[in-house]
Parts: sequence; structure tokens; C-alpha cells
Amino acid sequence: MLVSCLKIQTLPKQLNFVRDYNPTQHTQNDSSTMATSEKKYAYTTLVTRGSYLAGVIILAYTLKKQGSKYPLLVFYTPGLQHAAVKALELEAVKLNLILKPCEMLEPRSDMKITLIAERFKDTWTKLRVFEVFDYDAVCYLDADMAIFNNMDSVFSRADKLPSDWIAANHACVCNTDKDSWAPEEWNVDNCAYTPLSHPTALSHPTQVTPDSRPTYHLLNSGMFLYHPSEKLWDSMLHFFNSTSKLSTYNFPDQDFLADFFHNRWASLGWQYNALKTMRYQHPNMWRDDEVVCLHYIVDKPWVARVSADGTAGFKGKDGVTHSWWWKQHAAWVEEREAENATEVLGLMGQFVVKADGSEEDDPDMRAIGSKVQAFAGNRSGKENAAPSAKDGDAKDCGETQAAAPLRKKVLGERGHGPVVHSRGNDETPS
Repeated sequence: MLVSCLKIQTLPKQLNFVRDYNPTQHTQNDSSTMATSEKKYAYTTLVTRGSYLAGVIILAYTLKKQGSKYPLLVFYTPGLQHAAVKALELEAVKLNLILKPCEMLEPRSDMKITLIAERFKDTWTKLRVFEVFDYDAVCYLDADMAIFNNMDSVFSRADKLPSDWIAANHACVCNTDKDSWAPEEWNVDNCAYTPLSHPTALSHPTQVTPDSRPTYHLLNSGMFLYHPSEKLWDSMLHFFNSTSKLSTYNFPDQDFLADFFHNRWASLGWQYNALKTMRYQHPNMWRDDEVVCLHYIVDKPWVARVSADGTAGFKGKDGVTHSWWWKQHAAWVEEREAENATEVLGLMGQFVVKADGSEEDDPDMRAIGSKVQAFAGNRSGKENAAPSAKDGDAKDCGETQAAAPLRKKVLGERGHGPVVHSRGNDETPS
């Protein structure tokens, strides 16, 4: 029997603050993942498509480069290309990765789902990271992030975080592009980052209270800190399988987490989930050298080179932040070339735009490139201006392949957990 949703409780005052592939399991002891207080911490991420391999590798590379003591648990699904899995296996020892195969997770088959972009259907599976019960606290990081200061400081917030809460960052709801899918209340005045300025924004983010305006209750699920437990996971299972709200979500995991943890999440400083667009949308708050974790939302840097005039990104405003990613990629390539690691270099090269700007004819790569906004806007898949769905661009997002609902673990089941069987200035901040 599933545990029912957690009961409403008195809210505390504002908070400040399967089988595993692990080649290092016989050569490293638990002390590498323990804090000074003997707490066991880790990072998690998810990759479902080879088009995000470069993101995961550079995330892991920069995490280690900035001195993290904790492993990165990489969840990946059965559909991930063999080349991408092999590359992760080759990098596991060097980058302190623990690879965790997992099944796709999708809503029950009778639930009609409408998403902003077809690729977002994979993100339901992100919820599986709550199944790592053998850690005291875990920090999830999206695969399109890179680390530019030591990220381990985020775990200092864990002790003050109740066991059934998460810590995260607000969603930026400025909507300066006036996207048609965004609700009317998404504007600069209602954005939780608008009132903030440097340096107080780093330590005193806008707090979430029961009386906060609705947009302040929205979080960005690219990074969140949590205490995994079977009790929490069972409660999430119950909500996932019983709520009708899933059909209203534009951003699957993000809207789910905002709903499930309503009035049960604490806000963190922007530096832990610095959206690249904040650099020009919130200049009063942003400082390059304060960025801890940079989130490459919208189009991804590895899909297009920074142009000769320094422009990059779907609006041409992301040349600086994209150049930071390319600088880290170049450093990774240089290290692997020095090691004569030709196999992983070749595998990685399949999923990164070539030096001359050319790329593989991969629809998944095109879907995260410069036309990503057009894909999101083409909800019906019928706009003449957008490429056809058969070329891997926008589809009717309701036409996603369904999967069986989640279930509790049964006697004798091993591995990852409850199984869901699918059908079918360009200086880098220091």
C-alpha cells in the first residue's frame, strides 16, 4: 500500500540558507563521499539522449575541477545511445561518476499531457533521483550546467532543511520575449529576482511564504537539494499516480515539484542556479565572479560555436557565457589528448558541433540548437515557419508514448527501484 501524501504541518520560519556501474568501488572508500560530520552527500543528474552527453561530461569535469569531494550519480535510460554510455564509462574513474541505469518514467496511459517542447517528456524521469536512499543529502544538477566555483558549499544548507522539504531557486518569470504559452502574470514585476541586488542577493534571496504571490512559489528544477528517503518517495509516488494536475503541466518535473513541495521549499542564492539569461535580465544582481553553477537554458553551447563577433545564443546575447563553456571543453580535450584518450575523444566528438560549425545530422541536436524557441512555440506542430516534425523538431506534445504508472517495489525486485516499463568579456569566472 502506498504511503499517503504528507500531512500539512506547521511551517517553520524562513529557512536561510538497479545496478550501479562504478569502476572506483574497489579503489575508493566511503570517506570520499563523507562530510566532516560523517554525512554522506552526492550529486545527481539525468541523461536520456546522446545530445546531452557533452553537457554531462563538462558538468562532471568542472565539478571535479572546482574541488568537489562528492560523486556525481549519472542516471541514464535504456534509449541512451551506446556511444554515449561508453563515453560515460570511460570517464567514470577520472570524473568520480557512478552510473545508474534506470527505466523511463511517464504518467499513466489515460493522462493527456501537453508540454512546451516534445523533448521535455523525458524529464518526468528526473523524479527517479529521489530513490537514492543511501545518502543523507543529495544535490540534483541538470545536464546543461557547468560549475565555476566550488559547489559543495550548497550542502551547508542541508542541516537546516526539513526532511520533507527541498531547497531550490525561483523560476525567472520575466518573460521578456512574451512567449505565448506563458501566463499573463509572468512579467518582470512578478519575478522573484527583480527586487534583488548585489551583494545581498547571494545570501538573502526572496523567501517563499504561504502568503507569497503565486509566481514566487514557482521554482526552477535545474538544481535542488533534498534528503532522499523511502517515506518521501512513497509520498511522491502517490501524488504522481493520483493527481489530475499532471495534464496541466507545461514543464513536467518542474511543475510537479512546485506542486508537490508547495510551501515546503526554501530558496537559495541565485549563484547556485545562475540562468545564463540572468546576466542581462537581472544585471543588478548578477556578478560573473560569483557564479557557482551556470545553467545553459534554451539553446546549448555545444550545438553552435561562438561567432567571430562574439555572439551566441538564440538572441545573440550569450557569447560570454557560452565562451566559458567552450573554454572548459577545450581544457577537457587538452587533458584527454595528453593522455592519448582517443576513444572517448571520438565518442564525445559525435555530440559536439565541429570546429567549422558543421554538426551531425541529428534531430536531437537540432532540437537543442538555435531554433529551440521555435520548437517551443510550435505547440501544434503546424506552423509553416518551423521545420517539420519528421525532421526532429516540434511535434504535437500530446502525442507522447505512454508508460505504465509507477508501482511500489515488490518482493524480490532489485536494482534501481520501482520499475516503469515503457512502451516502446570572455574571461571564465574563477
